[in-house]
Amino acid sequence: MDLFNRIKLKTPESVELEFILAGLGNRAYALLIDYLMLTVIGLVYQLTVIGVVIWLPEQVGGLFDSIDNLRLWLFALLGLGYYAIYTGYFVVVETLWQGQTVGKRWVRIRVIGDNGRPIRLGQATLRSLLRPFDDFLCLGVLLILFTRREKRLGDWIGGTVVIQEDRSTAVAIATSELAADLAEQLLEEGDISRLLPQDFAVICQYLQRKEVMLLQARRDLSLRLAERAKELIALEKVPPNVTPTLFLEAVYLSYQKYYGQNN
Repeated sequence: MDLFNRIKLKTPESVELEFILAGLGNRAYALLIDYLMLTVIGLVYQLTVIGVVIWLPEQVGGLFDSIDNLRLWLFALLGLGYYAIYTGYFVVVETLWQGQTVGKRWVRIRVIGDNGRPIRLGQATLRSLLRPFDDFLCLGVLLILFTRREKRLGDWIGGTVVIQEDRSTAVAIATSELAADLAEQLLEEGDISRLLPQDFAVICQYLQRKEVMLLQARRDLSLRLAERAKELIALEKVPPNVTPTLFLEAVYLSYQKYYGQNN
């Protein structure tokens, strides 16, 4: 019996990928770390607001008519600030880190879209805005425990899923010497760290199956994958006379070498 809950998602390139869901334990651990981060950020914000509210009346006389007015402003600023920090933290960090927060990165889990692609700003925003509803009466916990895809309300509305991240995917793929030379160039000129595990898995599946694909389908898919890989690793231009398949082989080799050196 498989102890892990696995799902299959189909990418826009019509490639089917299998993922292991993060599970309640990993998600709770990551959320605990994130809440500790939020506590630190909130304390810094609270001290800053208190300092400003105490300092400002001395600089601008008559701004506050009474101590009650001062307290009202203080509570209003703290309340608005805490809400902005609580929602903004997850939106900003998950968007910039492609589905990860500090806690998720530590636990090695990631939020992705239902199509296997990195999470977008709109999806991150919906997940964050609906988080209070998931926390209320442990609604999120119940949904994660009793739904097949382990989705809380924010995941259902946002069209996302939380998976375990695994960069150690090992596959036997034959590559050429030209691809090995090009891989070294990609490590120097591109940013391989921007290539996500699911993107790497799509490239692997193409390289494994390309020999049994129809010629036209192979050309179309290799070109689309190569263009996307070039964009993801922020490569300015591909060397001349490099075919899409050769480029994908080089990306595959550079990814393996990069994480072999950085793990």
